[in-house]
Amino acid sequence: MSDEPTRPSEAMPQRERTAVLGHFCEHIGCGKDAGWGFARPKQASHWFCYEHRSEGEKFL
Repeated sequence: MSDEPTRPSEAMPQRERTAVLGHFCEHIGCGKDAGWGFARPKQASHWFCYEHRSEGEKFL
């Protein structure tokens, strides 16, 4: 048998799982991981958790 990979995914180097991107909720006193980002084009992003995501709408 050959040592050649049988599937394209076998030829690709394996990546380590990465942690969260480092965004935290901006709601005062929250600090949870934030997955909801809000920003107008060419402005800084503001991040909020699921619970406080409605606060981000003011940045749109």
